[in-house]
Amino acid sequence: MDLVLEAADRHLLTPYVYPAGWPEGEPCRQLLSLFVITNLGALALYLLFGTLSYYFIFDHELKKHPQFLENQVSREIAYAVRSLPWISVPTVALFFAEVRGYSKLYDNIEDSPYGWTGVFLSMLSFLFFTDMGIYWIHRGLHHKLFYKRFHKPHHLWKIATPFASHAFHPVDGFMQSLPYHIYPFLFPLHKVTYLGLYIFVNVWTISIHDGDYRVPRLLRHVINGSAHHTDHHLYFDYNYGQYFTLWDKIGGSYKSPTSFEGKGPHDYLRKLREK
Repeated sequence: MDLVLEAADRHLLTPYVYPAGWPEGEPCRQLLSLFVITNLGALALYLLFGTLSYYFIFDHELKKHPQFLENQVSREIAYAVRSLPWISVPTVALFFAEVRGYSKLYDNIEDSPYGWTGVFLSMLSFLFFTDMGIYWIHRGLHHKLFYKRFHKPHHLWKIATPFASHAFHPVDGFMQSLPYHIYPFLFPLHKVTYLGLYIFVNVWTISIHDGDYRVPRLLRHVINGSAHHTDHHLYFDYNYGQYFTLWDKIGGSYKSPTSFEGKGPHDYLRKLREK
C-alpha cells in the first residue's frame, strides 16, 4: 500500500491537499491518507466491477426468481456502502503497519531469493493460503454463536447479484478479508504483485455472486465459482471456499452445484414458465 500512498502524496496530497509543514512520513497524516485512499479505492473497485458484472454478465432473468427480493439491488448497494467505511478501520491499521515497514513486502524482483520464480510461487501460495484461511473463517461464521449477529445479513440475498459481493456486516467483511492482509506479514511478497492480487480478490468476490454458472467442464469440481457460491447462499451448509473446492472436500462441506445437475435457479425459472 506504500506504493499507492507515495503516488498519492507525490501527485495530489503534498502539492494540493496538505499544508507544506505536514511531512509525508508523519504517522497521523499517513493514517488519514490511508483511510481516505482505502475507502475511495474499495468503493471504486466495488462499484466499477460490480456495475460491469451486473450489466454484462449477470443474467437478469434471475430477478424473476421467487427468492429475489423487492428492491434487492439498491438494498445490496446501500448495505455495502454503509459497511465499507467500518471494514476499512482495521484494514487501515494493517496497511499502516505495512507502510511503516513491518511486513515482508519487497520492492524489486532482485530482492526475492528466487527471482521471477519466487514471484510466481508467491502468487500461488497467496491463493492457497487465503483460500484455506477464508474457508475456516467463513465456516466459523456459520457457527450459531456468530451467524445471526455477523453473517446472516449476507445470507439475506438468496439469489445474489454482483452487488451482494461486498454487502457484509463490517465484522464479517473484515474477518473474511483478514487472510489477504496477514499473508504479507508472514511471507515475502512483491509489492506490485500484492496490489494486483488485492484487486484480483475483490473482482473474484464479485464474480462468485454474478449468477453466471458456466465453468469449464474439467474444472467444475475444482474451481469454486458462482454456481458453488449460489448453492451456499441457498443451502447454507455447503461450499464455504473462495477460489477452490479443496477445503470443502477436506472438510466434508462440498456440494455439487444444483445448476450442474439441472436443478439450479435457472431450471426452477424454466419450470415455472412451463406451468
